Amino acid sequence: MIKIILLAYMLLINIITYFTYAADKTKARQNKWRIPERTLILLALLGGSPAALFAMKHYHHKTRHLKFKLGIPIILIIQIIITFFLYPNI
Repeated sequence: MIKIILLAYMLLINIITYFTYAADKTKARQNKWRIPERTLILLALLGGSPAALFAMKHYHHKTRHLKFKLGIPIILIIQIIITFFLYPNI
C-alpha cells in the first residue's frame, strides 16, 4: 500500500513541477510576473526533480542559471541514492 501511495505522490509532484516550469517559461516569454526560483527549487526538492530536469531541457528554461543547471541534477542524484538506500528491492 505504501508503494502505491508513494508512486501516486511522485506522479502528482512531477506533473505539478512540469507544468509549473512550463508556466514560468510562458510568463518569461510574455514579460509577466514570474514564479519565484525558490518555488521551482522547492518542487524539485519535494520529489519533482525528474520533471524539473525534463522541463528545463524541453523548454530550454533556467539552463543558464548555475543553481538550476547543476542543482537540479544534483538533487535528482541524491534522491535516487536515497530511494535505493531506503528501498533496495525496487
